[in-house]
Amino acid sequence: MQRVRESMEKEKMGDQNQFKRRLRVCVATCNRADYSKLAPIMFGIKAHPEEFDLEVVVLGSHLIDDYGNTFRMIEQDNFDIGSKLHTIVRGEDEAAMVESVGLALVKLPDVLQRLRPDILIIHGDRFDALALATAAALMNIRILHLEGGEVSGTIDDSIRHAISKLAHYHACCTPRAEQYLIAMCEDHSRILLAGCPSYDKLLSTHQKGDYMDIIKSWLGDKVQRHDYVVALQHPVTTDIQHSIKIYGLMLDALLSFNKKTLILFPNIDAGSKEMVRVMRKKGIEQHPNFRAVKHIPFEQFIQLVCHAGCMIGNSSCGVREAGAFGTPVINLGTRQTGRETGENVLHVRDADTHNKIYHALELQFGKRYPCSKIYGDGNAVPRILKFLHTIDLDEPLQKTFCFPPVKDPISQDIDHILETQSALSVDLGGTNLRVAIICMKGKIVKKYAQPNPRTFEARMHLLLKMCSDAMRDAVNLNCRILGVGVSTGGRVNPQEGVVLHSTKLVPEWSSVNLRTPISDALHLPVWVDNDGNCAALAEKKFGHGKGVENFVTIITGTGIGGGIIHNSELVHGSSFCAAELGHIMVSLEGPECSCGSHGCIEAYASGQALQREAKRLHDEDLLKVEGMDMKLSEPITAAHLISAAKLGNSKANAVLNRACTALGVGIVNILHVVNPSLVILSGVLASYYESPVQHIITERALVSAQSIKVVTSDLEEPALLGAASMVLDYATRRTY
Repeated sequence: MQRVRESMEKEKMGDQNQFKRRLRVCVATCNRADYSKLAPIMFGIKAHPEEFDLEVVVLGSHLIDDYGNTFRMIEQDNFDIGSKLHTIVRGEDEAAMVESVGLALVKLPDVLQRLRPDILIIHGDRFDALALATAAALMNIRILHLEGGEVSGTIDDSIRHAISKLAHYHACCTPRAEQYLIAMCEDHSRILLAGCPSYDKLLSTHQKGDYMDIIKSWLGDKVQRHDYVVALQHPVTTDIQHSIKIYGLMLDALLSFNKKTLILFPNIDAGSKEMVRVMRKKGIEQHPNFRAVKHIPFEQFIQLVCHAGCMIGNSSCGVREAGAFGTPVINLGTRQTGRETGENVLHVRDADTHNKIYHALELQFGKRYPCSKIYGDGNAVPRILKFLHTIDLDEPLQKTFCFPPVKDPISQDIDHILETQSALSVDLGGTNLRVAIICMKGKIVKKYAQPNPRTFEARMHLLLKMCSDAMRDAVNLNCRILGVGVSTGGRVNPQEGVVLHSTKLVPEWSSVNLRTPISDALHLPVWVDNDGNCAALAEKKFGHGKGVENFVTIITGTGIGGGIIHNSELVHGSSFCAAELGHIMVSLEGPECSCGSHGCIEAYASGQALQREAKRLHDEDLLKVEGMDMKLSEPITAAHLISAAKLGNSKANAVLNRACTALGVGIVNILHVVNPSLVILSGVLASYYESPVQHIITERALVSAQSIKVVTSDLEEPALLGAASMVLDYATRRTY
């Protein structure tokens, strides 16, 4: 009975294996270097057709003639290339690398969608590989990354770690790389310490007897083993000029050293074009001691490295594969900084002349070192194939990170919990300098005011002192200041925080950088804008403009200003003079304005204009009427003009009618240009102007604009509130 049960279980297991789906594995290769690491895995997968379904995607420099059209060696290895993607944008500079990544990202989705692999195998740290990893991760395709966790000295380092974060599984080469991946919070159960796949071929190279034929085919019949140099130097994309300098010095040293040299062209990274130009300028391709080539098949290349007298340059092959043979290596520059190396590697980090490199050649050439197995023992491929078998396609695709434990805080501070997010608001007016602490809801927690000094130095000194005092008080008031908002008269560049041109009311206030000194003193971000724009922002956040996409705010005070909100955004204009509403001309022959022109709204309807007319009537003894309370020592203001008009003074009434008409006509012009849904009047004269302006709109505006409503602002401090809104909107955008 027991035998029958065992027999049935074996049959059941056999049926399950029979119907088990093959794992669809896509291997993507970008260049000759990564193919040397991927090819052994591809051969291993191809040798097990009952278990794996192999797809090959070729892109990058494989398909470029200048780099040897190396896709042909993949075809010569009898691999069927499922897709060839031309993804390289020529130029060999930083911009071309970025454009190449973008082009690859455009083309890869179609290929990956068609192939639908269970897993994509990517190697290394090239920009092409980053495009592959990005596309696959976004398309929910599992990624196995080879050689993650290693460290080197270029942008490749950042790219390699970025790919590791996108990858779901890792096959690394050294114990140190494994530990680095774990330190990067990668799941230890998804990390395989495999060794380098190329070592599976390298460690059998010594036994091959045809190496002399290979040496002679590339370097001539007279060259003997250990009596030639292999040179391979690539640009360092983060320091192109330095790498070009080192390349030139290497060529000078090799010319002086006078040994037969096999030199390979650099890769396609930014700076390679300049390096090739240096090589040709020195006549390397025509020199009898040099053989310059674009590509050598990997099996022949490793034979040439194995039996070379020395290898020089900054290729990873020098610090990795050459160690397997004990070939002496001179590593130039910073490209491999941080790589694990054997004792066969001599580093030349920098040089000003070729002498240092020449001495390194004298020290290294012809030596032999013990073979190093830092990067592998020749069994990487079997380990990787076994690892592929263990991948459970039913487990969640979303990768998780193994973060180290973080100590919880012992206690919480109730003051911090209750702390109020606030802004420090500054209003630089013609008369007073005001500072306020304003909370998120628009409540003024505390306000400070001082007369505005008439000189720049005194004004800045007082401004910084008042802000510092407010900052100290904010701590006691349990307010956390997020930033500083400044409202000021004149034309302002809010992007730079600079007052470009001031009004006559604030002297010595042109070409003034407000952002830098305030930010330096308080260590806070600073926003600066025109007082009219600030009034509009105040209405948008706290007033009648809340929730309104298109409206205009007009300040009717000492001058006339305002701000325009269009599609919920403040309009600044190309040179930051949009919404200078007070300087809309309503008459060609009107009174002179403070801007130097004639007939502006401000010249008719501002508090200053009304005060001027009140003084004129007073001087002509035409202002005072019966019942009007007016002291002899009292300065004449616009309020006296309004009071006289209300008591029946026809002259005062005529002045005010003209002012209302000018303001109303100006606002009609605004309605016809920007077509807002609401007009908000702000300032001391707003309540007086509201009704007349609404009447003029009804009379003079186009029919479609006549229904636009005019309201008086309810905000007591629009300039301060608007300055605060700049801080509160921007500084809290991350959380609100």
